[in-house]
Amino acid sequence: MKALYLILISFAIVSCQNQGKIDIQKAKQVTVDSMKVEMEKKRIIDSMQIEIAKVEQAKIEHQKQVVVVNKQATTNQTTTAKKKGWSGAAKGAVIGAGVGAATGAIISKKKVQGAIIGGVAGAGVGAGTGAILDDSKKE
Repeated sequence: MKALYLILISFAIVSCQNQGKIDIQKAKQVTVDSMKVEMEKKRIIDSMQIEIAKVEQAKIEHQKQVVVVNKQATTNQTTTAKKKGWSGAAKGAVIGAGVGAATGAIISKKKVQGAIIGGVAGAGVGAGTGAILDDSKKE
């Protein structure tokens, strides 16, 4: 009988040690997964910042252009082309796409697919909201 108790106790100790190793592996995997999610968020934010910088650079380049309107023998008149700016619908679409993509990537288990779906949905909602605001400003 004592031998049976010793065998049962030794199995319990061995199984507890294996359970600790499994828990450690799970904790390591969770840490790696969360690091991957953070890296993906950082990549999306960086790409959005690059796109914003490109838009700003294009805006600056467009403002630097000078158009000659009327040239007379005695006087030169030059005017800079005045840019109208973004409509509310365009701003809403860009903001909505960015927020939707980030939210979709964070929430979804399939990060890329979630970012795409969130971006498209966000762009649609943002464009609609911007268009409504544009219409209300006209009135």
